[in-house]
Amino acid sequence: MIVGVPKEIKTREYRVGINPGGVRALVRAGHEVRIEKGAGEGAGIRDADFVAAGARIVPSAADAWEADLVMKVKEPLPSEYAYFRPGLVLYTYLHLAPLPELTRELMARGVRAIAYETIQNPDGSLPLLRPMSEVAGRMAVQVGAACLQKEHGGKGLLLGGVPGTRRGRVVILGGGIVGSHAARIAVGMGALVTVLDIHHDRMAYLEDIFQGAIETLYSNPANVEEAVTQADLVIGAVLVPGAKAPVLVDRAMLEKMEPGSVVVDVAVDQGGCIETCRPTTHDAPTYVVSGVVHYCVPNMPGAVAQTSTFALTNVTLRYAEIIASRGVEAAVRENPALALGVNCWDGACTYEAVAQGVGVPYTPLTEALGGR
Repeated sequence: MIVGVPKEIKTREYRVGINPGGVRALVRAGHEVRIEKGAGEGAGIRDADFVAAGARIVPSAADAWEADLVMKVKEPLPSEYAYFRPGLVLYTYLHLAPLPELTRELMARGVRAIAYETIQNPDGSLPLLRPMSEVAGRMAVQVGAACLQKEHGGKGLLLGGVPGTRRGRVVILGGGIVGSHAARIAVGMGALVTVLDIHHDRMAYLEDIFQGAIETLYSNPANVEEAVTQADLVIGAVLVPGAKAPVLVDRAMLEKMEPGSVVVDVAVDQGGCIETCRPTTHDAPTYVVSGVVHYCVPNMPGAVAQTSTFALTNVTLRYAEIIASRGVEAAVRENPALALGVNCWDGACTYEAVAQGVGVPYTPLTEALGGR
């Protein structure tokens, strides 16, 4: 199979869809890997490193997209829609629920689109989302702490304080992978940390591993409002696989926060869990609403591209090898976790939460495959 890896074109997106170790594994299995010139530079990977691993460097994006299987990091942008064609297998983060235009383009052009974020194990875990959630969770506190500095529009508060001053209050909405990693960094910086979640077992687990260093609260409207309005930094870490994130913080709550407080909505790539959230870029990452600084960059891990690229390849390669060796149709029939990653197939939307989010008909994958 021919595997293509184009250069990412999203603003300040420095990650690349595969590292040299992944290339070597695919080439040894008998596949051809085409990588667009310069695709790995932002992650510290030279074209020569890819060539040494067995890849072929191609001069343009069109050459990289002219493949059986295209591996990316972020969802295609409008300028890339022209590369879509029937039967193309697109394997990347898609986050389609808030992106009706992209969803309809994938359907109209017959692309077989497999989303990293909805590949799901029988235990409910999301193996390809996990590493980037770990990165984003850790980064959320770092960027939130920076935004609290006065020169960035914040209230001028040091999260950990110093002796004789108060520590910052960090509220994390969601105790999953993003939330737990955010809590780890916030506790390490000396902040007072509250995590809200709806799962008792998860809250008990967090209480246990943090040994009393955090507070947990059941996530209901009253607790969310009380915690948020008293917070210096709010981190949105809510996830419903494949679906739009539920809005937990409305504008009225936001207006009760102190001026110079900060919100970091990691859920922005799924629509955001804070009502006033809208996607920003690494070039212009923040804006202010009602005196509160908003940081809402959908591709936060792109800022630490070297760490992110290697962490991502560690988990995406396994399924790329299955697709390349078995063929995509056999692969999704034989692997239930991979089948859940299929969001679009030959003109049909095959992931129910995406179909609901964008307002298109839902077709079960078994039906899209012809029921065989």
